Amino acid sequence: MFDAQEIMKILPHRFPFFLLDRIVEWDPGKRIVGLKNVTINEPFFVGHFPGYPIMPGVLIVEALAQAGGFLALKAMGNEGYMAFFAGIDNCKFRRPVVPGDQLRLECTVIGHKGLVWKVHGEATVDGVIAVKADLTASLVARGNDGSGEGAKR
Repeated sequence: MFDAQEIMKILPHRFPFFLLDRIVEWDPGKRIVGLKNVTINEPFFVGHFPGYPIMPGVLIVEALAQAGGFLALKAMGNEGYMAFFAGIDNCKFRRPVVPGDQLRLECTVIGHKGLVWKVHGEATVDGVIAVKADLTASLVARGNDGSGEGAKR
């Protein structure tokens, strides 16, 4: 449905922090499924861990957050906003993710009010849950200097 080039038109993330290769399912404003192909060439494997490469759990959560952010931004028209990670609840790590795995990143909207969105995310490998969590994103006006000006809450 959306390749990496199309995703980068919506998300500001770039290498080495761009963690979505493709969006394969999209139900506007309700649900999204993205893919992340995990390769030995990922920069984090150099130190996590030498001789036993495991994708850091926080980066799996970030990949879920990027999928959820894409979902919210597309639903809101993405006009001048970025999705900022605002919260995480009920996070569970169930399985290590290693080079050669393909993460299936599924986010389903729990609810939203204005520019605050909550999604339930599950990252799976071959149908087995690696990480699941409830994530909150706040859509913030691009160019916001952090003072809150331009952000609607």
